[in-house]
Amino acid sequence: MNRTTLDNKTDLNVWELRRSYTKSGLLEADLPENPFKLLKRWIEQALISKVPEPNAMSLATVKKDQVPDVRMILLKEIEEDTILFFTNYRSEKAEDLKHCPAAACCFWWAELERQVRLRGSVEKVARGESTAYFASRPRESQLGAWASDQSREVQGREALELKFEDFKKKYEGKEIPVPAEWGGYRIRVTDLEFWQGRPGRLHDRILFCRTSSGWSRKRLAP
Repeated sequence: MNRTTLDNKTDLNVWELRRSYTKSGLLEADLPENPFKLLKRWIEQALISKVPEPNAMSLATVKKDQVPDVRMILLKEIEEDTILFFTNYRSEKAEDLKHCPAAACCFWWAELERQVRLRGSVEKVARGESTAYFASRPRESQLGAWASDQSREVQGREALELKFEDFKKKYEGKEIPVPAEWGGYRIRVTDLEFWQGRPGRLHDRILFCRTSSGWSRKRLAP
């Protein structure tokens, strides 16, 4: 089999890439009954370890034609058995969620050799929650929400920047209101899988599933 090369200088031989995972383990005796306690702990440890964007996660949705789609977003809050994120309600992800109000997410912290996958149903948060979070954002991020018709075609970078400057002038010296088409979503999580890299590819995988009486837990083969 021939190797794929990059710019005729670098050999790219991905099937030979290997890494031994040795940083930690995941034993049942150390697990809480509520998986959200472990999720918070892992995010805190990622933050302490200075992992870039420790709250970054992929969000997978399903389009009207049943084709999956995925993108990176930021987790903004954990509430009991739900997680929150915010976006434009006219974006592609919002259109997907309107058609199929369910999603899957994945966190990956390479520095800690850890992954968390979760799934659940999705619903919009109350308007007051979106307004409160929007008010906490940096002013430039607030202006960006007004300037960006997310997922719509833009006639060049300059057009986007000019629109940003227009809103900057409009709200100069004023409080910036939350756009009508901007807000949050809540994922009501039904299952979470915690993955910890281990030597010899004998990784730890612990799956929590919601039941009528709480959470069940089982170990999966790597």
